[in-house]
Amino acid sequence: MKKIFIPFLIVLLSYNAVGQEQDATSQRVITTGVPFILIAADARSAGMGDIGVATSADAFSQQWNPAKYAFAISKQGVGVTYTPYLSQLVNDIFLGNLTYYNRINERSAVAASFRYFSLGDIELRETAEQEPLIQSPNELTFDVSYALRLSDRFSMAVAGRYLRSDLKLQAGDADASAGSSFAVDVAGYYQSEEIPYNDFDGRWRAGFNISNVGPKISYDETGQENNLPTNLGLGGGFDFILDEYNKIGVNAEVNKLLVPTPSDSNDDGVIDREDDYYNESFFSGIFSSFGDAPDGFSEELKEFTWALGAEYWYQDVFAFRLGYFNESEDKGFRKFLSLGAGFKYTAINIDISYLFSTSKVRSPLEGTLRFGLTFNFGDEYDEY
Repeated sequence: MKKIFIPFLIVLLSYNAVGQEQDATSQRVITTGVPFILIAADARSAGMGDIGVATSADAFSQQWNPAKYAFAISKQGVGVTYTPYLSQLVNDIFLGNLTYYNRINERSAVAASFRYFSLGDIELRETAEQEPLIQSPNELTFDVSYALRLSDRFSMAVAGRYLRSDLKLQAGDADASAGSSFAVDVAGYYQSEEIPYNDFDGRWRAGFNISNVGPKISYDETGQENNLPTNLGLGGGFDFILDEYNKIGVNAEVNKLLVPTPSDSNDDGVIDREDDYYNESFFSGIFSSFGDAPDGFSEELKEFTWALGAEYWYQDVFAFRLGYFNESEDKGFRKFLSLGAGFKYTAINIDISYLFSTSKVRSPLEGTLRFGLTFNFGDEYDEY
């Protein structure tokens, strides 16, 4: 049997890139294809507990809520991010992201982004003495979006996305091939005008994003398919504008995968591809995902994740961020605290973030510094 480096196996087991069998009495964790799409690609959102649906607009709004681009301050922007993955085990697994947006006029904007997830180099060999065959599995997405302000304070956006997942190993499975699919997002964003209160001014924000709606993805010719990570994100926030130098933004967000809950419909004691949930279409699965949990409403609530985040800006030059993310221990048990900072010099923004796991399940991003760089150029709009 050909040897595959252990880090690659660790990634595949923790990554849930393809469906897997579960004991019917075990935790019913929802798994999907291409889950890397849900990893926070930018350091600003990562520093606030993976929050971005209703935060103020920035270059990386494409992942969280493209409708925010209609409220961008700068006419154009380019963002680049780099996120090491499993950095305490290997040094060649990473997530990279490149985003460009252009606010065409006061009411509309377009954007495009490219996201690339590299699972590093894998060595395959028959014997220890044999010259290894190097494989480089990877996944990527390319998407475009259009945002339009339907009123002075509310905008909506649509995005189209191409996905490709190449996890095949040439020497491992002759029938395996790269999987591909497409998806769309529908998003909305509200931002109030600046409202005077007794001791400060304030601004309300709210948003939603239904993302990754599209056909299932298949990795082989046997008909085995995996749902895309279709997700509903709802968020709200408020900016405390204390004076011309100090501003604090607080944010809250909830997310739910719009994917059927694994269940043992044929009562054979195992949750697998023979059960009804697996054969349900992606479209009907979106609606059934709100009421298909075997334990009823209490289990449905466990499938929501929630996060809280805050961001402090001083003179729009320096930012400090703090966030917390929570997921039920029966649905993945991701719980972590995050810290972040931002620096702005003329038209350049630099962002970094760091994550601390607070549950027994350690995050693959534990102890990882994430970096983001944004270049803003062109005229500025007076949104405030």
